[in-house]
Amino acid sequence: MKFSESVLQENRKFLELLSQKYPTIQAASTEIINLQAIMNLPKGTEHFLSDIHGEYEPFLHILKNASGVIKNKVDAIFGNTITEEERRRLATLIYYPEEKLALLKKQGGASDDWYRITLRRLMEVCQVAASKYTRSKVRKALPADFEYIIDELLHSNGSDHNKDLYYEQIIRTIIEIDRADAFIVAMANLIQRLVIDHLHIIGDLFDRGPGAHILMDHLCGYHSVDIQWGNHDILWMGAAAGQEACIANVLTNCFKYNNFDTIEDGYGINVRPLATFAMETYGDDPCTCFRPKNPGKVQLSDHDQAMAARIHKAIAVIQFKLEGQVILRHPEYKMDDRLLLRKVNFEEGTVTLGRKKYPMRDTHFPTIDPKDPFALSEEEALLVEKLRLSFMHSEKLQRHVRFLFQHGSMYLISNGNLLYHGCIPMEADGRFSSTSLGQSRVSGRAYLDEADRLVRRGYYGRAGSPERMVGADFMWYLWCGPKSPLSGKDRITTFERYFVEDQTTWEEHKDPYYRVSATQAGANAILKEFGLELKRSKIINGHMPVKIRKGESPVKAGGKLLVIDGGLSRAYQPVTGIAGYTLTFNSREMSLAEHHPFDSVQRVVNNDEDMHSSTFVVEKMENRLMIRDTDNGQRLARNINDLEMLLDAYRAGMIKQK
Repeated sequence: MKFSESVLQENRKFLELLSQKYPTIQAASTEIINLQAIMNLPKGTEHFLSDIHGEYEPFLHILKNASGVIKNKVDAIFGNTITEEERRRLATLIYYPEEKLALLKKQGGASDDWYRITLRRLMEVCQVAASKYTRSKVRKALPADFEYIIDELLHSNGSDHNKDLYYEQIIRTIIEIDRADAFIVAMANLIQRLVIDHLHIIGDLFDRGPGAHILMDHLCGYHSVDIQWGNHDILWMGAAAGQEACIANVLTNCFKYNNFDTIEDGYGINVRPLATFAMETYGDDPCTCFRPKNPGKVQLSDHDQAMAARIHKAIAVIQFKLEGQVILRHPEYKMDDRLLLRKVNFEEGTVTLGRKKYPMRDTHFPTIDPKDPFALSEEEALLVEKLRLSFMHSEKLQRHVRFLFQHGSMYLISNGNLLYHGCIPMEADGRFSSTSLGQSRVSGRAYLDEADRLVRRGYYGRAGSPERMVGADFMWYLWCGPKSPLSGKDRITTFERYFVEDQTTWEEHKDPYYRVSATQAGANAILKEFGLELKRSKIINGHMPVKIRKGESPVKAGGKLLVIDGGLSRAYQPVTGIAGYTLTFNSREMSLAEHHPFDSVQRVVNNDEDMHSSTFVVEKMENRLMIRDTDNGQRLARNINDLEMLLDAYRAGMIKQK
């Protein structure tokens, strides 16, 4: 007996519950054998992406090609048997089966022989992709329409010729009854599903690009995913909670980047009252400072640009008022220096920043009372309430934000690595910054843990309660506060960018974290703070674009810190010079992929031109990692221990078999 009688007695209640699931010695023994076997399978591939910013087309393509993993498998399997052109065509078929099939049919290239060869090749790729998993796990991933057929074909053995005719007849019949297209689509989707075991999103799904709602729809259906909240995500989460300053910032960002699709088409937010208010209030104002940026190069008439600028100004002025109200409610934020409407001389048309007075580029503020600059006008207050209700009643937005809460967090420790979006606030000397939250001061890991609790309270707290209001306001602080672990800057100079010509007023200072963490000592101190001291442990970070054009590298601190924001957002690409980094971590190695800007799905389908990427290995594992070496392996080991305890309880006669 492995466990003493006293230990069994101490755990009797738990073992009684466990016995309901495993009611006999045989049932418990079978599960132990199963779990022990799973522990010796290779670790599945993890895929890491960050800072997608609504750019749904390149994001979805990177998911489809798994940052080059699928093409690598195709090359490994067929590198010596078919041409490079054929391998590229097969990879494209796996990424976009419906589109590629339509093109091949149009070109007359989809003969019965082509189908027969292609089905066999797809099956070979699928067999390799499925080889890391138990048959049970693969079965759960199989498409319902072809579950039995794929299961049979997946376990065909080229050395066993007894079933050659059987397998050949399956493929022939699929083609004869005109189900080959549907079967190819099912196989391609299954391969995409199997090559990536788990997806990590290191923050910032929202803003700038046009399709955050499309990204979120896709992630809600993804088989295994977690999300580390970014500053742009938390802003939308605050808006969904009804926090008015967050709502104003969300709208300001959308109008600044000419992004109406996500707000109106994606989430059904009614901005007509805002447009009406803007035209009534700023109809004669050119609003030159508020002309929208247009990274997507959408065609806009002068009239539409003028209209967008007026809406942009209307919500920006409301934003500054609402932010001032939050700052005044929370002196602990120490953000009085951002009460900039108090520093405007409306008669002179100047603003005092620090000790210097600057002329303002725009001096038309019909809704601001200089004696009480943060007070909303009656019309603004009514408008804000309408917008708040529209955000809170958007079914899709609320569903997406609940998904962010259910699958997300401020940080994650996963398989020996530490994942977070922004930073761990630090002092110049490398100490973790101490911040007041509630009645206590917190730093390092404790700060992020308390921030996570506050954010959840701000969304799930009882409506109208002080706790919910404090949590919702804190979401706004995480967006732009001077010691926010998601923002990582001492301030966000939105006001200065609009109104002051002198660009030196726009300077935003990064948290010392970004200097300290780039050293081995700093990265090791952060890992130790989170209880990670494995030799291969790494920090995987997003948020700050890696400026390749300036010689920056995504690998820092002697390989301990990996920064995977390289500019997937088009707005960043002129600065970074590339279109982002992604990371894959399989049983043998950890690799970074550097991506060039994505052209279009049509170009991939027509020319078999994948998104150009270059991959380099960050670290090779000394020994191949198995499930037993992962977090899941630790969970399985605990389950095995519990089942062995149950076996001893059965054999000792303490618990009766059913």
